[in-house]
Amino acid sequence: MGEYNIEVVRSRRARRISLRVTPAGEVRLTIPWWQSKAAALRWAEGRREWIESALERVRHRREQHPPRSEEQIEALRKVAKVKLPAMLDAASRRTGLRYGKVTVRKTHSRWGSCTREGNISLSLFLAALPDELIEFVCIHELCHTVHHNHSAEFHALVNKHTGGMEKELQKRLKTYLPR
Repeated sequence: MGEYNIEVVRSRRARRISLRVTPAGEVRLTIPWWQSKAAALRWAEGRREWIESALERVRHRREQHPPRSEEQIEALRKVAKVKLPAMLDAASRRTGLRYGKVTVRKTHSRWGSCTREGNISLSLFLAALPDELIEFVCIHELCHTVHHNHSAEFHALVNKHTGGMEKELQKRLKTYLPR
């Protein structure tokens, strides 16, 4: 396909084909374990325009947010290790959603994640975002302690705890890159 490579990932958990362009500009096609790779690639070929548009959005975001130096990252890490757990704790108290442990890591692929045990990991790069977006990511991850997926029920819970602002906040968050 075009000027990009598609990484095909087989998943036993996938129920359908999904296509994603990562913040690093990688095109990832996730397919159910039983799906034909050739059929999935034909499906992705029909989405060439979407892929190219998504790659352009990623390129634009990367230009707007150049990489930080190691010194900048270490300074941000110091702030993040204090600020992010405090904001997660405040969001937990306000929403009534509980979590296990919190860790702050140098992740570039996502802003946060939540394990089935309710442990939350946050990207240190979150600390550079506006507080309302940090709070949104905290609420998003806290909602994963209840719904371990992105179902309608999950989004309804996030929307409830963001005052109906989930889609707007998600749109704003996408203008930033975790780096």
